[in-house]
Amino acid sequence: MSDNSLIGKLAGLKTKYETISQQIADPEVIADMKRFVQLNKEYRELEPLVAAGDRYARMVHDLEAAKEILQVEKDEELREMAKEEVATLEEALPAMEEEIKLLLIPKDPQDEKNAIMEIRGGTGGDEAAIFAGDLFRMYSKFAEKKGWRIEVTSQSEGTSGGFKELICKVSGTGVYGVLKYESGVHRVQRVPQTETQGRVHTSAASVAVLPEADEFDVELNMNDIRKDTFCSSGPGGQSVNTTYSAIRLTHIPTGIVVQCQDEKSQLKNYDKALAELRTRLYNMEYEKYLNEISAKRKTMVSTGDRSAKIRTYNYPQSRVTDHRINYTMYNLPVFMDGAIQEVIDQLQIAENAERLKAAEE
Repeated sequence: MSDNSLIGKLAGLKTKYETISQQIADPEVIADMKRFVQLNKEYRELEPLVAAGDRYARMVHDLEAAKEILQVEKDEELREMAKEEVATLEEALPAMEEEIKLLLIPKDPQDEKNAIMEIRGGTGGDEAAIFAGDLFRMYSKFAEKKGWRIEVTSQSEGTSGGFKELICKVSGTGVYGVLKYESGVHRVQRVPQTETQGRVHTSAASVAVLPEADEFDVELNMNDIRKDTFCSSGPGGQSVNTTYSAIRLTHIPTGIVVQCQDEKSQLKNYDKALAELRTRLYNMEYEKYLNEISAKRKTMVSTGDRSAKIRTYNYPQSRVTDHRINYTMYNLPVFMDGAIQEVIDQLQIAENAERLKAAEE
């Protein structure tokens, strides 16, 4: 992309950004909540691109000014300063152009959403459930560092600890865009607590991360939903097993069933279950989008294929290996304590390289 075409494209996007800025202040737009939400989303997405465009335009302008000084100026000191500025800007501009090209590639529209995360113990019996619990702790620690909020909506505890299944909602800024890299099978190699002979066993847990559907993403016909109430089970105090606070919703056309028993209030459980149902219906369509782009990328850090083995946690060697990018770290205890940003950064770099390559083809 030449300098002129890049500047032209950025100028057009800045005009669009300024137009949207005026629209979201219009009382008529504010009254139309669906349109207002959509325009706000577009505004936020354009903001970093416009800021980068302004920096780039200043750099191009300063480079031209410095070159002009070299052509007309006789003062050696001023010429030396201009030479240094030309050298600095000519070195910095290509990196700035690459940053802008990456920003110009359309992002996954779901990246800014909250996420619904499912963690399930897989092969390995009790040890798999314990490992699923370890993964949930890891994500909880990571979310805490990011300033995100985790709400458990459903859980089934393992007989020796951990979880056979746990479903939670993670809320915050750009949650799905980060956690989507965690979807897949996580394999652990270690000596289980139940092992008396000290042999290393392999077991697994699966993680699925779904973008939470907004209220405007899915239109639900309440006549298509069957609601059942039942007694909560598990920890929760005196009201557990005595009040019908737990909710099960069945979407009759698709057969999708969700339930929530985390809250003591039936109404709160109903709201959470409804949000999860909306998300699952939304993701039936979203899976088609993921499958379309999976054919175009090799790394595919966010395919809909949750059966793919993505990472191995080897306790005897204190090793974590991400198989999608052949990236290995030897700091397993720190990693399990929520320090997973390093590998996510590497996955994002790999995906961005593929997005750039795909855009240029």
